[in-house]
Amino acid sequence: MRPARALIDLQALRHNYQLARDVSGAKALAVIKADAYGHGAVRCAQALQEQADGFAVACIEEALQLREAGIREPILLLEGFFEADELALIEQHGFWCVVHSLWQLEAIERSSVRKPLTVWLKMDSGMHRVGLHPADYQAAYRRLLASGKVAKIVLMSHFARADELDCPRSTEQLAVFEQARQGIVAEISLRNSPAVLGWPQIPSDWVRPGIMLYGATPFEQAQAVAAQLQPVMTLESKIISVRELPADEPVGYGARFVTERPTRVGVVAMGYADGYPRHAPTGTPVLVDGLPSRLIGRVSMDMLCVDLSDSPGAGLGSRVELWGKHVLASDVAACAGTIPYQLFCNLRRVPLLYSEG
Repeated sequence: MRPARALIDLQALRHNYQLARDVSGAKALAVIKADAYGHGAVRCAQALQEQADGFAVACIEEALQLREAGIREPILLLEGFFEADELALIEQHGFWCVVHSLWQLEAIERSSVRKPLTVWLKMDSGMHRVGLHPADYQAAYRRLLASGKVAKIVLMSHFARADELDCPRSTEQLAVFEQARQGIVAEISLRNSPAVLGWPQIPSDWVRPGIMLYGATPFEQAQAVAAQLQPVMTLESKIISVRELPADEPVGYGARFVTERPTRVGVVAMGYADGYPRHAPTGTPVLVDGLPSRLIGRVSMDMLCVDLSDSPGAGLGSRVELWGKHVLASDVAACAGTIPYQLFCNLRRVPLLYSEG
């Protein structure tokens, strides 16, 4: 069978969740949208269900999948509902629901729900993606309470630049949020992964760790708390062919790499159809049988090439780590001009194999 696979360390996942709890001192919703960022939402939720205060997903389809798998903890729909008729399912399954638009508020007011909902009322404090305008926030809060359809409201917003530790935008957004919610006594949720790791001064009764759960840093620079994260996914495959090439020979499509010396080229069963980034350039780090190596040439659909010149013991069947505990996903992402979020979410065809460390 094709040797490409992704190993998922569930103990590392639990470690990272607990780190979010410990450093924030808050309750934490484990964000497992997009199939837990490619790590398998059901298995990740099962691994965390005795530990987590709840889970967060993007939409009701993801939430229903968790309920069908037996997950009974609170589940927050981060994008709320897309059609008013979803409110019946939200009520039936006890989902928590973000309200970020006036039409959603109006749909709740018109609804026939009998069991009051838990609503997370989202303010657009400056990211300008979704959320109520600060000027509408107090009135929306009062309308939800007056509707008789809501049991609890958590106040929330989302930071646009918390991954930039020297940027004042997060404190500016906090000021907008605090001004707009003045006089409202309720729990708040502001801190996502970068804010959990790097902005301890920002208040939050609930935090929403996402990328940090999976052991990847959201920062471009080293950061002390992020250094405590443990990578959860190890993407690996094996060498399936070896070529001995002289100097001045092209390798791969487009001859983007030409050997500068006699070179041993290893072909790896991994490519962009699996989710490895096509634009990863020559020099992107890999690990072959535990020794550092590099990608050479253009990534193909289901194969890529690595330099074995300094690994004389490597050959057919040698294990290759594309990212994981030794080759950090953040380093691969930086080489490819993307972010770890996209690396994880783009995985396809690769079987996920779970372990406890």
